[in-house]
Amino acid sequence: MITLDYLITSLIIVALPGTGVIYTLALGLGRGMKASIWAAFGCTLGIVPHMSASILGLAALLHASAVAFEIVRYLGVAWLLYMAWGMWHGTGAMKVTANETKTGIAKIIRDGILLNLLNPKLSVFFLAFLPQFVTTETPDTTAEMTLLGLIFMAMTFGVFVIYGCFAGALRSHIIERPKVMNWIGKGFAGVFIAMGAKLVLTAR
Repeated sequence: MITLDYLITSLIIVALPGTGVIYTLALGLGRGMKASIWAAFGCTLGIVPHMSASILGLAALLHASAVAFEIVRYLGVAWLLYMAWGMWHGTGAMKVTANETKTGIAKIIRDGILLNLLNPKLSVFFLAFLPQFVTTETPDTTAEMTLLGLIFMAMTFGVFVIYGCFAGALRSHIIERPKVMNWIGKGFAGVFIAMGAKLVLTAR
């Protein structure tokens, strides 16, 4: 059963700025609204493995296995640093293009997927989050958890698109100011580095 508590809680979680939001904003500013929508799509797809793991119980294994958790965590840190490098040098998500084109869509989606896929805490989050909203009398727990997960994904996509379109709207005002774009890119790079450091330092 879908409750108002679940919808409000999910909306708050989705709206809080994280790596996916920063990535979507960066694409919106650097390449326009269309690119930001593809970024939102990629980040949303990156939720699927974590949601599936939670439903199938694999997230519990990841949480219990220190080695598996550490491997995924450091892969996630490495990817965040890689993304930060591109943003710092203006060759990644913050690469500015004069026109919105369809080039690089596959890469935009891939990077968005990997950002969420390589975050082990997302699996643990789903493991702790989804079961709280499954009704005890439900005849099919798997079906209900899947529905809750799909609603969470739909919210993620919708909110990220709003973020991206907002950034895309600002793009026209700053695209002719390369120094501003350069400093924004470096700012986003700093945020990704900080998120990578937090992922390293935060205990399970």
